[in-house]
Order: sequence, then structure tokens, then C-alpha cells
Amino acid sequence: MKDMTKLADKIVAWLKNYAVTNNRKTFVVGVSGGVDSALVSTLCAMTGLQTHCVVLPCQSKQDGLNNASKHIQWLRSKFSATNNVYGVVVDLTPVFESFVKSFEGRYPSPLGWANTKSRLRMTALYQIATPSEGLVVGTGNKIEDYKIFFYTKYGDGAVDIAPIADLTKSEVRKMCRDLGVLLDLSEAIPTDGLWEDGRTDEVAIGATYEELEQIVELLEKNNEHLHLSIVNNMTPRQREVLEVYNRWHLRGMHKSLPIPTFKRIS
Repeated sequence: MKDMTKLADKIVAWLKNYAVTNNRKTFVVGVSGGVDSALVSTLCAMTGLQTHCVVLPCQSKQDGLNNASKHIQWLRSKFSATNNVYGVVVDLTPVFESFVKSFEGRYPSPLGWANTKSRLRMTALYQIATPSEGLVVGTGNKIEDYKIFFYTKYGDGAVDIAPIADLTKSEVRKMCRDLGVLLDLSEAIPTDGLWEDGRTDEVAIGATYEELEQIVELLEKNNEHLHLSIVNNMTPRQREVLEVYNRWHLRGMHKSLPIPTFKRIS
């Protein structure tokens, strides 16, 4: 894979132009300790504009919090000359636990509680963005957010701008390495940090991002339709991953569509 620094520079210019054009002064990024948020926060800092790197513990695993803290320290050191990186920690655990308690055991749903954590984080990011005249910056990559829709509707999917939406996970990792982002983060195992059992994204999805990238590449080369002859030539594992992709893609497509709106017909 070719050097990604030139593409990174284009994304940085695009970010800055959008902010200036829309009279926004800051970027607000939720930093999880993973590779996607590490890259996005780095790209935002490269614009020279104020970049608020926000860590939002919510019954979170300590490893992720440690990685997030190390990344922010690295960013602050790297951009010490411009002094435009700000580290913010807002502990949402008490808020979340109070929210759960208020239901008094009614409507239990592990998935529902996981999505609530994501939506609380979204609310916190916008609370920071409003007085900062900022943009909440999305950290979703091409495969995760725009192909299998592996995100929370009105949670981490609710953002103002999406700088890595056209990058695969492999490209995100490569760009991190080319920009010198801490190796621990560029190679971190992807996880959304929303589940008590600490499951990784790839366990939850049922395939690795690299496997999904191969399927997406095939689909894009064939106008989003794989003829039976192509499927028949796949390995058994590739066919399994295709089924995983189709299941997530079809189940989550509604997240990317406009809200269904009733219209009166006169």
C-alpha cells in the first residue's frame, strides 16, 4: 500500500476548509483509544485549529482509557508549538448507572444499554461543541459505518463531518503508521467499548475487517452485484463472510436513509 501522507494532507485541507467556510472554530473528537479516533484526532490537530480530544468513560475497560490518554499526551507533545490540542475527560458512568436505575428493571436489553452509552457520549460531545463553536467529527471508517452500518443510530453515527468515511480499516492503520501515530494505537484491536464482556468489533460482527474489505472490493468491481459464477469461485470462508456482510448491510441500511415521513396526498 502506497504512502498515505499525501492523502492525509488532502483530508486535513478539506477539514480546515469546511470549518472556516462554516465559521466553526474547533473540532471535537471522541477519543476511545482505538485506531480510528487516533487518526481522526491527529488529522484535526494537523489543521492548526483547536482540537478537543474527549475521553468519555462509561463503565469502560482500563486498557482503552490508557491508550486514549497516551494518544492525547502524544498529540499535545507533537503539536506543542501550536498548542491547539486539548484533552478532556468526562466520566459518564454515574449518569449511565443512574439512567439504568431509573428504569427499575423494566425494559431490560443489553443491546439497548450499549446503545444508550453511545448516545450519552454523543450528547456529551455536542455539549462541548456548542460553546466551543465546534464540529463533532465522526470517527467511522468506510467498512464499519458506511458498508455494514456497525454503529449506533443517533449515537456515534450522529456527527457533523466524516473525514475517514472513504478509508478502509487497513488504510486507516497505514495512514496512522505513516503519520507516526503511536504503534499501540495503530495496531489496537477494534472495539466499541460498549459491552461489559469487552467483546471486540470483529467478534461481534463475525468477520475481520480485512475479510470484509475483500468482499466490498469485489462488490465495487462488479457494480454491487456478485454473479453466481463469482460466488461459486469463492472459498467457503469467503462465502461465509459474504453472508455476514449481507446480513449487516441489509439490517443496518435504515440508519443511512432519511426518516420515513408521511405525506398527505390531496
